Amino acid sequence: MKNTAAKGHKATASDVAKQAGVSKWTVSRAFTPGASISKKARDSVMAVARELDYRPNLLARSLSKKRTNIIGVVIDELKNPHSLMILDEATRQLQSRGYMALMLNITAEAHYRSVMSLADQLQVDGILFLGTILSAEFISIAEDMHHIPLVQVCRNTDAQDIDVVAISGFSAGKQIAELMLEQGFKRFGFMKGPDTPTSHLQRKEGFEAGLSEAGVELEILLKAGNYERQRGWSAMEQYLQQTPAEQRIEALFCENDILALGAMAAQRELAPESPIAIVGFDDIEEASSPGWQLTSYSQRIDRLMEEAICRLVDGTPGANTDWQQGELRIRRSHLKN
Repeated sequence: MKNTAAKGHKATASDVAKQAGVSKWTVSRAFTPGASISKKARDSVMAVARELDYRPNLLARSLSKKRTNIIGVVIDELKNPHSLMILDEATRQLQSRGYMALMLNITAEAHYRSVMSLADQLQVDGILFLGTILSAEFISIAEDMHHIPLVQVCRNTDAQDIDVVAISGFSAGKQIAELMLEQGFKRFGFMKGPDTPTSHLQRKEGFEAGLSEAGVELEILLKAGNYERQRGWSAMEQYLQQTPAEQRIEALFCENDILALGAMAAQRELAPESPIAIVGFDDIEEASSPGWQLTSYSQRIDRLMEEAICRLVDGTPGANTDWQQGELRIRRSHLKN
């Protein structure tokens, strides 16, 4: 018959040690990857642990070592599919390295201090900022937690104590300008999202530089205000209504795919007779769907996250530098009709 602990009593390491005839520390070593312990002793401990339904208290063990193996994952703009892509990649890679992710949603500014206080109370080992827009107030709160490493992914920041892992948005913007120039376009526009410094992404600066090298200037800057499809739709709607067809731009680079899809939808509905070529950024899943075929730019968040976690957990940059460049995903939306 299975020898279980008394009803209501959760088996402990001491229970396992007593029944296996070993020390409590031998039980601890049996559950520690790479620890020095004979195969015979490990097998004996594991057999008793299964019999008693024993599971080690990893949190208690981590605290005794002054580490919790919990990483705070700060995110906003959860309506943006790219944010969910980054979150999925971050949690997957953290879990593969034995860390648990504590998601901290900072979409509402009023929650800044309480959210960071929670991370502090749980003694997280570090914080990943997943492309978040960091206000001066939030940066100040984060920098007060100077005892843990802080890494921002997919967006630059003005903060001095936050490490940054992001592709060259400037280089990406130039590549997109060159791609659209190859189509023979002469009149260009750019659509941005939140009213934050464009230097945090550098996409617009790179796009303008690429156009300038060809002797062309950016003609129109459309401001959506947020990374929402409806905002992209509205910004394009206003532009189409206010601008005669013969005066409109021929090509538009949108700061991300969600804005691009909104702009494309408005273009198709309101001015199908005079299409505008559109390119997005982030390469979300919907971009490649047959109905859109949106040309976009992938940040390769798998490589970015690997580098960010390496810096956060190991305290040193990774050996591979491929993460510094993303990849242009060519489809049909940028083509001249």
